[in-house]
Parts: sequence; C-alpha cells; structure tokens
Amino acid sequence: MGQPKALLPFRGETFLDRLIGLFGERCSEVVVVARRELDISSLKRSAQFVTNEDPERGMLSSLQCGLAAVSETADAVLFCPVDYAPVEADSIRRVADEFNGVLTLPSYKGKRGHPCMISRGLVQELLALPVTASAKEVIHYHLGEASLIAVDDKRTVEDIDDPATYRQLLTEEALHVKG
Repeated sequence: MGQPKALLPFRGETFLDRLIGLFGERCSEVVVVARRELDISSLKRSAQFVTNEDPERGMLSSLQCGLAAVSETADAVLFCPVDYAPVEADSIRRVADEFNGVLTLPSYKGKRGHPCMISRGLVQELLALPVTASAKEVIHYHLGEASLIAVDDKRTVEDIDDPATYRQLLTEEALHVKG
C-alpha cells in the first residue's frame, strides 16, 4: 500500500483518525493497538495507544493487547480492525445502541461484519485464549446469543487489506461524491 494501513487517507483524514473519532462518539475510552514502528505523530485525534510486542502471533494477539488495556470498569467493548475504517457512523451507532448485553454485530446482506460489541464476560474469554486459538472461536460459540443488526453498509463486511481494494474504495467514494 506504500504506507501503513492505519495512515491511509480517507474522507480527509487517516483510517485511524476516522476510527478514533467514530468510536470516541460512543465509547468512554478508545484504545488503539499499534505496531511499534507506526508513526502516530501526524494523527489529529488522541487515544490510548498500546503496542503489540508480538505481532507475529497474529490478530488475536493484537485484540488481546487492546482488551487487556481497557478499563476493568467497562461493561462492554466495541472493537474493529483498522481495515474496516470506512464503516459508516450510523453502523457503529446502531451496534452500540442496540447492544444486547452479550454480543452484537452488524449484518450486511446476511454476512456478519464489524464493528463487534462484546460483554465483559466475552472479553475475559478472549483474554484467556491460547496463542494457537482464534477470536472467531469465541464469537462463533456465542452466535446463538448474538444480536445481528441489519445495516445498509457494505463497509461493515469489506476488509480493505490490499492496494486493489483500497483503490476500489477511493473510486467508489469519488463516484459517490460526484453523484
């Protein structure tokens, strides 16, 4: 991509600034897990930054770093990988406002997406997972208790993880603005 995903420009700000702002509207604290080499000096918004000292372990290790940094007084946690930064504010609002007390996810055309909101109990389950596990194991185990919030936001299920999907995002945004 030529630069870290978190610092990609979108709608006049970086992916990370966008998510910090959107989550800051709904959450009492915003925790960002970042690699040590990420230069956050250009960010316009502030959050609590924690470093994943072992990112080679995968996404679970980053999620566990972030969850461990969340205040123990938090009843629930709303989280999202930076890959989903284009998600619309209304989708985040609905997931947070319609939280069922256990697990709430947005759903676009029947596909589950991000952001995800989980109870303190699920936080503890995720923190207890061994390094060989996946967060999806806990989420799938609790799907019977989940609230799926139907949204009209394809960005909840589209992972911006390579240059082609990022170019497509920017092309769609340009067409939307002109239209």
